[in-house]
Amino acid sequence: MTTEKPHDTFPRQYARTNRFTTGAPRSFTVTPDGARVLFLRSRGVEAPANLLWSLDVASGAETVLADPAVLLGGGAEELSDAERARRERSRETSAGIVGYALDAAGRTAVFALSGRLFAVAVETGEARELPAATPLLDPRPSPDGKHVGYATPSGELRVTALDGSGDRLLAGPEGEGVSWGQAEFIAQEEMGRDRGHWWAPDGGALLAARVDDTPVRRWWIADPANPDRPPVEIAYPAAGTPNAEVGLWLLGLDGARTEIRWDHAAHPYLARVHWSAGGSPLIQVQARDQREQLVLEVDPSTGETTVLLTEQDEDWLELFAGVPVRRADGQLVRIADHDGARVLMVGEQAVTDAELHVRSVLGLDGEQVLFSASCGAAEFERRPAGWLGVFTHGPEGVRELGDGALGAVRGGGTTVLTTADPRRPGTTVTVLRDGAEPLVIASFADTPLLAARPVFRFAGERRIPCAVLLPTGYDPDVDGELPVLMDPYGGPHGQRVVQAHNPHLTSQWFADQGFAVIVADGRGTPGHSPAWEKSINRRTAEITVADQVDALHALAEEFPLDLGRVAIRGWSYGGYLAAAAVLREPDVFHAAVAGAPVTEHDLYDTHYTERYYGDPAVEPEAYEANSVVALAPSLRRPLMIVHGLADDNVVVAHSLRLSTALLAAGRPHTVLPLSGVTHMTPQEDVAENLLLLQVQFLKDALGIA
Repeated sequence: MTTEKPHDTFPRQYARTNRFTTGAPRSFTVTPDGARVLFLRSRGVEAPANLLWSLDVASGAETVLADPAVLLGGGAEELSDAERARRERSRETSAGIVGYALDAAGRTAVFALSGRLFAVAVETGEARELPAATPLLDPRPSPDGKHVGYATPSGELRVTALDGSGDRLLAGPEGEGVSWGQAEFIAQEEMGRDRGHWWAPDGGALLAARVDDTPVRRWWIADPANPDRPPVEIAYPAAGTPNAEVGLWLLGLDGARTEIRWDHAAHPYLARVHWSAGGSPLIQVQARDQREQLVLEVDPSTGETTVLLTEQDEDWLELFAGVPVRRADGQLVRIADHDGARVLMVGEQAVTDAELHVRSVLGLDGEQVLFSASCGAAEFERRPAGWLGVFTHGPEGVRELGDGALGAVRGGGTTVLTTADPRRPGTTVTVLRDGAEPLVIASFADTPLLAARPVFRFAGERRIPCAVLLPTGYDPDVDGELPVLMDPYGGPHGQRVVQAHNPHLTSQWFADQGFAVIVADGRGTPGHSPAWEKSINRRTAEITVADQVDALHALAEEFPLDLGRVAIRGWSYGGYLAAAAVLREPDVFHAAVAGAPVTEHDLYDTHYTERYYGDPAVEPEAYEANSVVALAPSLRRPLMIVHGLADDNVVVAHSLRLSTALLAAGRPHTVLPLSGVTHMTPQEDVAENLLLLQVQFLKDALGIA
């Protein structure tokens, strides 16, 4: 159902609907018996706050377990600064209930709402507020369903009883800069670890991270539009500077406290923690240069650790979602680069080969391992560009569950599968159970005002995955060649060419303004092979720009592209790529819009930056070779630089340094500062007008009437 408003436009609809995610079901959990599926979904754009829902698999009936409007008595939601920061790190832009956690039996769900703690009985829907210190962060129930552990912005880790009998301090506070039970900035932003406490399977203790960020250098994010407000202080570990010191402790509910010991000097990054009934706790720790990492088994009685696995790589080692974990039989499940392929390992055995490029482990269900994969090197061109599938591995081997699947969860023999189709808006969520008819969980998301029509290709000798979008109603005999807009992300961990509809909507909108739009996933992007991802090592600017050029020229042999009018736009890494392209290849790219670009890599964070360029004190040449500021004197094409002044991820200093260098070199350029905007642009007016201003700038730059 479309809730079109008077004078609605696609840019406004896109912003108002939170990129068409408002009203779409998400965050699925299957109870251990497979009888119920829990999920989040709002009632639609007019009521955007997420509710917690339950689907009865046997009957297909959906019920509301928790409604924020009811629980808050109609009051407005209030977020602490710490919660806002957590959401910024996870790119969470929705409202209401944005996360929840279940006990081991699937009987009780807990969640934070407006900094307060709530619990709901899954079978009855009885919801209640629990005694807790507020505001709180990241509540998680013990597996036995008796307690809830949670963190506070003041650095405490606390526990309260699910029967409402009381709340008490487990660790902290220790003063400014020290926190318990929370993930540090680097873990959240770059490692994919957004939590800092983990329950023991018996519910008698927690593993808790202790983070001391006092060694981290302080930066200040000011709001120039409001000079009466003091700047916000943040601990930002820029490349080559100290990180937070992260330890791990076992905290018993009886007051016992045991430090988990490993060589922090050799492996300072705590990347993963896993503790299940399958065996003793596992932790994954990583060297600062990310060329070595260990999987360690923890002895809970002493805190000593034993090395189960040592991994090394001459470039770097990736961290993967969902691993390492133990199956119920105790076998270690992980993802590894093996013989040039990225494979699923169960115990000592590689259970996939070069036909699949394993992306993540989605969950375990008994002996079944649920995982996502794209095409490996042996299968790459036999599937559509941007293809992704979901598979299981168990006693029967590897089995495909869903073609074009975006994700899945599984429990008790019930699978929730999320799929997409480039020919249809949105996603489809299907509940599958042996012997039963499939169920579809409804979406209340808006239908876009336009339809994306991506054409997928493998371009050039390197067979670069691409999506090409032409204007709606384009007639080559009438309209002739089209000006080109390259619209990439183009870097690590950012796949844009996907077999889905909605991710291509903005590109289609740009196409409908009179461009042939090309989205190209060159080397360095995920989903192809380890060699593809790691070929950018120390050469990001050179390699990723070259692949945009090659894709453009290869596609010009088939599509009506005017190579005399080529622009490029992007945000974040895409902004860096756009700036690098127009500076390095001005004969190819005639205009660029660089949004929130990383222009000087010594201004970006340690874990990401040092992976690709090393320590700036040891390898300064890598930083110089990949800087766009150093190329400022070469600018001879129109360039618009866009940056949110409140961005605490890619701080505005990046764009200011580039602008300063351009001014010093006498190179005209445009700077668009976004007051009060972070690395995301969720504000409706900002998101809409930002698209409109980019189009006008590009048309003016390319001489398009």
